[in-house]
Amino acid sequence: MDLSTLRIFSGNANPRLAEDIAAHLGVSTGRLIVKSFSDGEICVKVEESVRGMDVFIVQPTCHPVNDSIMELIILIDAFRRASARRITAVLPYYGYARQDKKIKPREPVTARLIANMITNAGAHRVLAVDLHAGQIQGFFDMPVDHLIAAPLIADWVRQNVPEDGPLAVVSPDVGGVPRARALAEMLNAQIVIVAKRRPEPNKTEVKEIIGDVEGRVCVMVDDMIDTAGSICSGAEALRERGARRLYACCTHPVLSGDAVARLEASPFEKVVVTDTIPLPDHKKNGKIVVLSVAPMLAEAVRRIHLDLSVSEMFDGVVFESGQ
Repeated sequence: MDLSTLRIFSGNANPRLAEDIAAHLGVSTGRLIVKSFSDGEICVKVEESVRGMDVFIVQPTCHPVNDSIMELIILIDAFRRASARRITAVLPYYGYARQDKKIKPREPVTARLIANMITNAGAHRVLAVDLHAGQIQGFFDMPVDHLIAAPLIADWVRQNVPEDGPLAVVSPDVGGVPRARALAEMLNAQIVIVAKRRPEPNKTEVKEIIGDVEGRVCVMVDDMIDTAGSICSGAEALRERGARRLYACCTHPVLSGDAVARLEASPFEKVVVTDTIPLPDHKKNGKIVVLSVAPMLAEAVRRIHLDLSVSEMFDGVVFESGQ
């Protein structure tokens, strides 16, 4: 396995994840300086030659979102001008994805805007994990490898959730049904849907629960937890309907505002997330379990570098993504 022309670099968004990916591949992260001028402008300096190299930039566009995005596109431009052979933007978390279509007049489509910025900066390929909506792949005029964390979550559930009742996988909204269905098929579980309305961003009201949860062990799954208001209100509704035990799973722990406090006070026994977004110490507690996507991303990077199939990593898994 020749990895002599592979280079992994990281911005400031999640350097630990980049280091873990590199460690799984038996390489080191590239030498790079990313800092800011006194007025806040981002300054980048690549401290090694990348001419003719296959460059992977690990940079989830998470908090601080705008700085992370600017770092990413400046890094792409720097490597393009340094004559890298191929530049892959590794986006464990894709920010600005929630506005992926116009619902009301005069709304932007920010998911497409960010895709345009990455494309115009000079990236050749994108590697992403659990995009908020599957159609975002079509916003890029370049190859997109879309990985899913469901197999990691399914393994954790099999090993850690007690079998003291029938299992149900719960979608917190109608748009997330394909994601919940995929996990339910892996676990041979029933699917339940929480029907809700969203009167405004980050505000939800549970209207109905579709499916039987009485006496069941319920695993709620979503692509991200932001304020945790939606998933916690869903948990309360499930408990009122007689759910025996409650667990929450998501790929991206955005956890803004009072999310951690809400989860701590919720009826969830455990909240399973991944390290696509770094979890600072003040957001960690006994309920939150962090799974690493580094091995999965490392294998995808290896396959891309060697021109091997990435989809074969998920043979037998249904590739569906909700919204």
